[in-house]
Amino acid sequence: MIKKSSLKKVKIPNSLQGILWSKSIGSINLEDDKVYIIHQILSYGDIKDIKWLFRVYSKDEIKDIFISHPVKIYTKPVFYFIKNFILNIKKDTNENEYVKNISGTLRQK
Repeated sequence: MIKKSSLKKVKIPNSLQGILWSKSIGSINLEDDKVYIIHQILSYGDIKDIKWLFRVYSKDEIKDIFISHPVKIYTKPVFYFIKNFILNIKKDTNENEYVKNISGTLRQK
């Protein structure tokens, strides 16, 4: 984990631009945008991206953001994988605050 005072010196890898698509990598602030960064990477990142996230923020900080600032961007399998395996959260969390609904009709054959 990187100390808060050192966050300004951390360079966000260009490879994360596709995950952090709503902002330019150069304009993202690791402290001010941490809710966005944490949820985007947990929801859309791969293991390499999640490892980077844990080098920048502590596990406790990531868990706290995940629990206290729910964002409805996760698929059900990703939500449970992050909650149960990556963050090891035993506390009951309301999946409706995290899991996005799939809109449209489903075709049946």
